[in-house]
Amino acid sequence: MRGRQRDHIHSTYKRANSKERLNAQDIEDGLEETPHDFAKGSGNPPWLRSLPHVIVAALSSFLFGYHLGVVNDTLESISLDLNFHGDTMAEGLVVSTCLGGAFVGSTVSGWIADGIGRRRSFQMCAIPMIIGASVSATADGLGGMLFGRFLVGTAMGVCPPVAALYITEVSPAFVRGTYGSFTQIATCLGLIASFFIGIPAKDVPRWWRVCFWVSTVPAALLALLMEFCAESPHWLMKRGRSAEAEAEFGRLLGGLHVKSSMAELSKTDRGDEVESVKLSELFYGRHFRVVFIGSALLALQQLSGINAVFYFSSTVFKSAGVPSDVANMSVGVVNLSGSIIAMILMDKLGRKGLLLGSFMGMAMSMGMQAVAGSSLVSGSSVVLLSVGGVLLFVLSFAMGVGPVPGLLLSEIFPSRIRAKAMAICMAVHWVINFFVGLLFLRMLEKLGPLILYTAFASFCLVGFLFVRKNVVETKGKTLQEIEMALLPSAELIY
Repeated sequence: MRGRQRDHIHSTYKRANSKERLNAQDIEDGLEETPHDFAKGSGNPPWLRSLPHVIVAALSSFLFGYHLGVVNDTLESISLDLNFHGDTMAEGLVVSTCLGGAFVGSTVSGWIADGIGRRRSFQMCAIPMIIGASVSATADGLGGMLFGRFLVGTAMGVCPPVAALYITEVSPAFVRGTYGSFTQIATCLGLIASFFIGIPAKDVPRWWRVCFWVSTVPAALLALLMEFCAESPHWLMKRGRSAEAEAEFGRLLGGLHVKSSMAELSKTDRGDEVESVKLSELFYGRHFRVVFIGSALLALQQLSGINAVFYFSSTVFKSAGVPSDVANMSVGVVNLSGSIIAMILMDKLGRKGLLLGSFMGMAMSMGMQAVAGSSLVSGSSVVLLSVGGVLLFVLSFAMGVGPVPGLLLSEIFPSRIRAKAMAICMAVHWVINFFVGLLFLRMLEKLGPLILYTAFASFCLVGFLFVRKNVVETKGKTLQEIEMALLPSAELIY
């Protein structure tokens, strides 16, 4: 039966190729395709149906960004109130404890997402977000603050891979890149919100406690609203719940596209989906190359120096006479602007084109930083190259290397290993992130800005070459089309 079905099925979006085939409910709801905006052809499902589900999932990315930036302007006040002011090790722990928690969360994120589903994973993440923020807000010593930050960090480690999985699996193919960019935009908005809310911390006593309490509101909304969102049809099919998967496709794509979507999904349902994935499968055999590419891409993202640039940006702007508040907001606005540009271009230029342009732009801007740190220029030229290099680097990152890898990885990993492979790659991401943050200032002191920024620029060029050789374009293709294209050979993934 399945064999006959496979012989006669067509692509999800090729089956519906005429506006006359829209059902009456879609037209009544105003969800029919449009000749502009997102729609690229009359066979595409209505994009508005899946949009609310994607927006709710992006709340997790907003929380991710908020908790990354919440201690930026409040750290001094926190250290004074909790009696560890001047202890750089303690201050560093308040910042980096989240990274340790994120590593722990990322290592188990795939098993959580596969075990309880994408929706429940979001809701489970909201619990440590709320408890951890509350513990930090009420802390009366360093230990309480670190415990709260660690709890929040574990949720931060689970959220990014689950958000990438969920948005990829519920989005129509022709807007999957656009919707995938929502996570980066939400992260930027979270960072900006944390900077904005943290401004009074220097003048208002104990305002930092309010900053932590504020984060419990979007976390509670995430848990509540996700109850009304669709579960991933891909996950439901893996669990053998095909009737529920069919119902969720109806919610996400409209009744017209349910049968063709189910038929498309069944092409990669090889009967082994419910079997547990062994870690050994991810490190050698036919899946090794694709997992290696994903891990290397995220490693190069961090080795580009993005976190070092974010960390050092305040000092660069301060040397130019720009207050730290203005500097943080400037970097945040540039980051958001680049993310919006990426959202617009993701489904037009494609993932690979954005990555190539992004890595090249980052290499050039890091080169500007290296020149500014050398003896080749002096005076106002140093300030111009430094500030311009920071802003160009952040803009280039936000237009490709920031938002693309998470989306691309969730697209190229086969359905059976998708969640667990994402967990492995995100664990690599957090390890590199931790060591870059830990060693940056010491390397800057020992090596100097010229050598260090030249090294970062070199990693960006390596990233450009790596993407050009190894990354395949996934724009406009269904997940099943990508998987069928990548898996025929056990040796050659591409």
